[in-house]
Amino acid sequence: MLFLFQKATISKMKKPFVYELKTSFRLSISASKGGFQIMRSKETGVTAASDYYLYFPSVTASRLYLYPVATGHFFYEPGYLRRRTHYDNFLIMHILNGTCTGACQGKPFTASKDQIVLMDCYEPHEYGNRSSDSILDVVWLHFDGPLARSYYEIITSSRGNVLTLPNTYPVAHNMRKILHLFRESSPIREASVSSYITQILTELLNGRSEADTDSSRSYVIENSLAYINEHFSEPITLEMLAQNSNLSPYYFTRVFTAETGFTPHQYLIATRLNSAKFLLKTPGMSIKEIAFTCGFNSESSFCSTFKKWEKTTPSEYRMHTAIE
Repeated sequence: MLFLFQKATISKMKKPFVYELKTSFRLSISASKGGFQIMRSKETGVTAASDYYLYFPSVTASRLYLYPVATGHFFYEPGYLRRRTHYDNFLIMHILNGTCTGACQGKPFTASKDQIVLMDCYEPHEYGNRSSDSILDVVWLHFDGPLARSYYEIITSSRGNVLTLPNTYPVAHNMRKILHLFRESSPIREASVSSYITQILTELLNGRSEADTDSSRSYVIENSLAYINEHFSEPITLEMLAQNSNLSPYYFTRVFTAETGFTPHQYLIATRLNSAKFLLKTPGMSIKEIAFTCGFNSESSFCSTFKKWEKTTPSEYRMHTAIE
């Protein structure tokens, strides 16, 4: 499916048009290129050279894919601080120059040049440039999707919110590809963009600093995680995962748990439930349809598992989190 980034109707306007978002960003549409809007931030503490693009996914993408919510390249001035109670998606920041300080879920962090920050913006968070004289240069991507939380949890549970990679090129390259699509007013092929985001997150999951060891063992588990993330809606057994890894079920479980902090069964259930929670927030699918879509063999099995893990029922969760 071809999906265009918000086709502009402002090309006939003689004066700039100003948006004010809930995040207190003020965005001025300073140009229109090929029917697409190019936005430049008017937020205090962000230089005029910074550009920013919003995206609204199709219903199909919001149910099936990882998708961009917004992407941009910002130059933060000394003293800049952004603090939010929530901004419902996840954020990847690639620090090109300078030092970024902040906090995510109450945990402070500092990230320097060439490091990657991964944040859960559903929770209280903040970030900024505490330098007194240096610009903070960042390419960033807000994203979401049914598997976004599963990726976030498995990456940060073992590596934290600030990641150091031996080679940042794969992450930087894919973030630039997404940004370039918007800058060039290209048609947005949602499956392709989803694959770019998947590659970014897989690299964050797979990438190890030089101090990390046992890469062969990690490679086996990375393949298993990728398989679960792609096939969680299908029947998956421990024996199947172990056989695909050429390991015994017992040893596979030991290695998987050591690498991820979850047993294979726990990770599979968490992935299915995270996908279900995402679908419960949007209208259009019944609880029974969500149950089967997410790999549960019955509505009752889904409801009992959901209640056990989330301490609430799917119906109650939907009622309190539904997107208007």
